Amino acid sequence: MKRWIMGLCIALLSFSQIAQAELELVITEGIDSARPIGVVPFQWEGEGKLPTDISSVIASDLRRSGKFSPIATSKMPQTPYSEEQVDYTAWTSLGVDALVTGKISLNADGNYVINYQLVDLVRGQLTSGDSRGLSNGELVLTKDHLLVNNRATVKESRLRQYAHRISDVVYEKLTGERGAFLTRIAYVVIDDKAKYPYQLRVADYDGFNERLVLKSQQPLMSPAWSPDGSKLAYVSFENKQAQIFIMDIYKGTREMITSFPRHNGAPRFSPDGKKLAMVLSKSGSLQIYVKDLATKKLTQVTRGRANNTEAFWDPDSQSLIFTSDRGGKPQIYRVNLADGLTKRLTWQGSQNLGGQLTPDGRYLVMVHRSDSGYNIAKQDLKTGALQILTKTFLDESPSIAPNGGMVIYSSVNNKSNELSLVSIDGRFKARLPATNGRVRAPSWGPFQ
Repeated sequence: MKRWIMGLCIALLSFSQIAQAELELVITEGIDSARPIGVVPFQWEGEGKLPTDISSVIASDLRRSGKFSPIATSKMPQTPYSEEQVDYTAWTSLGVDALVTGKISLNADGNYVINYQLVDLVRGQLTSGDSRGLSNGELVLTKDHLLVNNRATVKESRLRQYAHRISDVVYEKLTGERGAFLTRIAYVVIDDKAKYPYQLRVADYDGFNERLVLKSQQPLMSPAWSPDGSKLAYVSFENKQAQIFIMDIYKGTREMITSFPRHNGAPRFSPDGKKLAMVLSKSGSLQIYVKDLATKKLTQVTRGRANNTEAFWDPDSQSLIFTSDRGGKPQIYRVNLADGLTKRLTWQGSQNLGGQLTPDGRYLVMVHRSDSGYNIAKQDLKTGALQILTKTFLDESPSIAPNGGMVIYSSVNNKSNELSLVSIDGRFKARLPATNGRVRAPSWGPFQ
């Protein structure tokens, strides 16, 4: 496929360009029901002020997961900077069973040396900070209560990134699940007052380090990440019709994938990144196709007079789930790619659309319409049990974190579209309002 030269109506930007209106995450619900944890402010052993408050980033990450509730610094019984200084009884009396602490210093090269620890307070209390085990038949001092004891040297520009890395380590150690704090999101911002009102942006999962990667005078829609996190597939109307492109967000290059008459939309990379599912209307109604990105072979998956759209890959790559109106109103179906056999998955509610599967394939997350409106819901595919996760207004475009723990989606607040987060259990909720424009079509990127 040929590379396309940019026209006057669109501008490609370097991935390093900072956008003018960053998101700011605002927690709205769910802190009190989470597990208490202590995140002690790290000791700064240098001069002046630490450029990035590492412990604050870690505490925020753990809070946003919906699983942890870091206690306020003002309520901490002490501020120990190593496990030897911990008063275990003081912490456990507050219901806290784990503590994160550390120290930060500068080395001769001007880089930051971070030492951090994760302490099991219950185990530490039982052993008074020490325990003994057998080694070669002799009793020796052990540190079973010290779950993590790591050291790293980091450049100043990567301090915040490494804070997310610490959060991932702590989260996985305490839950057994991989953390998704070192991930990114992509989304479309619509600013009607700007020269280029449609903007494709990328940011850290929490809205920081926002980058403007593409802007256009015509609509941009449906961004989707490649599995390696280097590319985005999206829909552009820059040539007065819907076309699908794939853009390398680091090199700034892009490739047109489809430009059939009428509709080209809803691109979605396969789990191995070698194929792209999409929706085309070149035969009349909306139908799902899969394109091999190497051979360029296009295979039609669905047929008939019904409209079939919003394809999403099963984690095993053997099937697709999609939205179809073949039963009258939109519901979600699964099609086997080998034999074309199709099965309806949703039966509750008047409409279900925009479905995605959690990485383990257990849950279907979707936009569910009921008497209360359009909300994000989760259906257990084994039992059929349905749980409404949100109560916001006109929710759409759910996208699941790569660890399956959180869902980002677009909702309406104060008559404007903004991004919101909800934990997969529905307990924790937050908003990411932008300072200007409407924010839509979020896509959660892969693990980095």
